[in-house]
Amino acid sequence: MTTTSETGTPEAFQPADNGAGKAASYAAASEWRLMWYKFSRHRLAVICGIIVLLLYVVAAFVEFVAPYDPEAQNPASAYQAPTRIHFVDADGQFHLRPFVYGTSSQRNLDTFELEFVEDTSARHHLSLFVQGDDYRLWGLFPSNLHLFGVEDADARVYLLGADRQGRDLLSRIIHGTRLSMSIGLAGVVMSFFIGIVVGGVSGYFGGTIDIVTQRIIEFVRSMPTIPLWLGLAAALPSNWSVMQVYFAITVILSLIGWTGLAQVVRGRALALREEDFIMAARLCGTSRTRIIFKHMVPSFMSHIIAALTLAVPEMIIAETALSFLGLGLRYPAISWGVLLQEAQNLRSVALAPWLLAPGAMVVIAVLALNFLGDGLRDAADPYRR
Repeated sequence: MTTTSETGTPEAFQPADNGAGKAASYAAASEWRLMWYKFSRHRLAVICGIIVLLLYVVAAFVEFVAPYDPEAQNPASAYQAPTRIHFVDADGQFHLRPFVYGTSSQRNLDTFELEFVEDTSARHHLSLFVQGDDYRLWGLFPSNLHLFGVEDADARVYLLGADRQGRDLLSRIIHGTRLSMSIGLAGVVMSFFIGIVVGGVSGYFGGTIDIVTQRIIEFVRSMPTIPLWLGLAAALPSNWSVMQVYFAITVILSLIGWTGLAQVVRGRALALREEDFIMAARLCGTSRTRIIFKHMVPSFMSHIIAALTLAVPEMIIAETALSFLGLGLRYPAISWGVLLQEAQNLRSVALAPWLLAPGAMVVIAVLALNFLGDGLRDAADPYRR
């Protein structure tokens, strides 16, 4: 006997709640939607994607996010340790709003080292959207509003400590995010065009063109990377401006980093050039350029995106290494590699180990980009379990 539901429809014709609807949506989904389904199940890649997105948001609004001017000096706070954030005051009273104490410096008579002592007589509460140092957002819009800071304009908080000139290290790291993250992105964009053109032409035409192109790629990849970086970077004139050096470093990294992407594109082009839809495009009289860029490249765009994501960390590490060695970006440019130059002196590191904080940012950015690239690479083949 067939039972009837409250709606009057026989239960035999009710949609079963056993995932069949979800399976049907998968079957009708496009390849890009299937890629998103698979990527969203890779939780580590999703978390790292959020971290990468936050880094680029910070890079876009460094003037607003940084609590202080990165070049503001305070010699009295040279090598000041990171400021401790408190919720409980000296009297044992709990406060919902976090606060910091002012500090005063004094000389240790036993070790003759400069020490910073908290002045518990005055509390300085941390707040959001405070007035501070003047700046011009993107060099266009004047403002003095900062994301966070202390309410007292005369007090300063060093959440990651200060360098040898008393400059806030956190503000300098935040400002360095713009150059370090953008140079990797800009370098990869240039490598993107070079790799697609060279790899696509090599894989599509084959024969002599493919042989010559692959020998050039092998020659470039066989050269020792560090001496090549050092030689090209040392050729830059010392009187160039920050923007000129930035552009030159980006070009250098792009000219070295395109070979891996070119090989990926070439391999995919070799596999696709004998497919039926490529043959149909040839018979229709489609030009070779259109076949490569309108038919072949979109077919493996997901693989290219994954390869590009994995190439960005290499660009960031390369820029950091060159700047650390003094052959990349130079002062007054602010990047993570330039900031790490402060850590070249072992005595400075012994006195102020927080100077290695820019290196931690490099590690976080590189790991986040690598895990994001792994997730995109797995999602690029949505039909593989």
